[in-house]
Amino acid sequence: MNWLEHRIPPPLVAVLFGVLMWLLARWVPGIDAPSGWRIALALLVLAAGIAVCLSGVLSFRHARTTVNPLQPETASSLVSSGIYRHTRNPMYLGFAIALVAWSIYLASPIALLGVAGFVLYMNRFQIGPEEQALATLFGDAFNAYRRRVRRWL
Repeated sequence: MNWLEHRIPPPLVAVLFGVLMWLLARWVPGIDAPSGWRIALALLVLAAGIAVCLSGVLSFRHARTTVNPLQPETASSLVSSGIYRHTRNPMYLGFAIALVAWSIYLASPIALLGVAGFVLYMNRFQIGPEEQALATLFGDAFNAYRRRVRRWL
């Protein structure tokens, strides 16, 4: 399964899990929630996910390092400021929060399995290999950062 490492762009992974969540929601009855409240809550959670994701992108841009998750070995600096003081993967966290918003919109608790699947997939096929590349590039500095800051939250 190593061939999946760094092969699928994370936004596409999020979309694929979103489609899976939609299929699950159609297959298993959800909860009866008023659409106005459900949509408002989903938009609020989505806005939080977008904010988390964008702050990660902006931190990378400010540090002038690559945002390309398929080539972590091209990183030119270790970013540990801004949102990266709280999470090592704000962009992926933002995608996961957006998937939570999608499950709220779908009014389907079973769709939350898609969020869990996304997190598991990202841990195995994206984040793990990224962290190996960063440890090779930045050595002790990355290892100290990894001990100090959690992977997700």
